[in-house]
This record gives sequence, C-alpha cells and structure tokens, in this order.
Amino acid sequence: MVISLNTPATEEALLVPYPAMLDVPHELVEHVSWLLYEHRLARNTRWRKLGCFKQALLTLVHLRKNETFSQLGAGFGISRATAWRYVEETLDVLASWAPGLHEALTGLGEGDHVIVDGTLIPTDRIRTDEPYYSQKHRKHGMNVQVIARPDGTPLWFSRATPGRTHDLTSARAHGIVQACLTRQILVLADRAYQGAGATFRTPYYHHREQPEHHQQFNRDHTRLRAPGERAFAQLKTWRLLRRARCSTRRIGTIVQAVHTLLTCDYRG
Repeated sequence: MVISLNTPATEEALLVPYPAMLDVPHELVEHVSWLLYEHRLARNTRWRKLGCFKQALLTLVHLRKNETFSQLGAGFGISRATAWRYVEETLDVLASWAPGLHEALTGLGEGDHVIVDGTLIPTDRIRTDEPYYSQKHRKHGMNVQVIARPDGTPLWFSRATPGRTHDLTSARAHGIVQACLTRQILVLADRAYQGAGATFRTPYYHHREQPEHHQQFNRDHTRLRAPGERAFAQLKTWRLLRRARCSTRRIGTIVQAVHTLLTCDYRG
C-alpha cells in the first residue's frame, strides 16, 4: 500500500521553519506595530503569544508573500488558527486608517484632475460562481476602483464588488461620479466609463476613423491617464492581491489595509 504524504493530517507536520527576508522597510513594520500597540491599549488586551512587532511582521509576510496560515504558523511558532486571528485583527486595524471617498478628495476642486480606473483582484472561485466571473478578464475575481493623482499616487480604493460588475456601474454605485461632479474635478478614464457624463473624459471610439483633432485628443488622453496604472501596480506588489484565497467579503478590507501601508508616513 502506498500512502501519500500530502494529506491534511500530515500537512502541518511537514512544515519546517527557515530563515527568510521580507522586502519591506523595517520602519514600516515598526509603524504597524505601533498601531497594534495603540489598538491593544484601547482594548486593554492581556498577554499575547506574539508581541506587537511580530504580529505586524506576521501580517506583512502574509500580504507580501501570500503564504498560507499553516506556513505562517509554522514560521512564527503558533497554530494556524492563531495566525489567522492575528492577521485578521491587524488587517482590520490597518483598514480603519484608510481614507473615505470624501476625505480622499479633500483639497481637490475645480481645475484639478484625477484618474479613475478599475482592476480585477483574481480569486480561486469556481466557474459556477457566476457573479464573480469577469468576461473581460476571463477569470473569477473582485472589481476594485481607484482614484489616483495625475502622477499615479492612489488617493482612494473602493470596496470590492463581484468581478462581473461593469466599471461604470461600480463608479456610480461607489459615488465616484457624483463626488467628482460636486467638486467639479476633471476625471480621466478609459472607454469603460463612457456614458458617465458629468466631469468624466473618455477616449473617442474608432479614433483612426476620426478627424485629426480627435486622434490628437486620444493620444493626449492616453499619455495623461497612463500614470494611473502605477496605483494598481503598487497594489499588486503585495502578492496576496495577485490571487486571493480568502473569502470575497474580506478582499475589500485587504485592499484598504494595503492602501494604508502604501500611503502611511512611517518616516515621520
């Protein structure tokens, strides 16, 4: 009889901790640990298996390397359940520091412009989960909208909606269209947002068949909108968001947590 070693009963027994490096600044880990310290003080939390610094490091490893909770537990000398609980707590703390839509647009007004775009956070949903299947990307995932500065710096990330949700539908549902109209902020967006009206500017269709000034508009529009891709590139340097294995209800919290990590002033 041949017995496979890859069984649930032996999975954790086969995990061996080893030294590794994490490509984030030491100051960032310290910043997150201070947020956890304040959170523990507010809750009057008693002794924990891991201190604030190691709990912060545990969460950053999970986000950056997309390791499973079994692997995290083995590496930090705790159980899988404890690793999951610590990570969830840290994500909630970080997400609470992410700005809301109106807070993110504070200081912007008539004469300013932003870039709005959407991306898909891939998930491991199966084909029968139709609401999560994006025909555009040919994969399952969750739709996330971003508002970015002209240089690509993210100002705000939306909560996650099922992958088949159209970008324009998401922008309206999240209040992006109305918020930018109220402040008279010019918005540069791709063709998926055609019909948004208000202050949205999108490229012309069939630009090669359009007059020269329409073609020039499209070229200028593309050049100004291109830096917006940096926001999603920064977001997906955290490998967990390249293929999420968690509940779809937690992806929005993870995105907000990563936004806090991307924008926090830990050098101050």
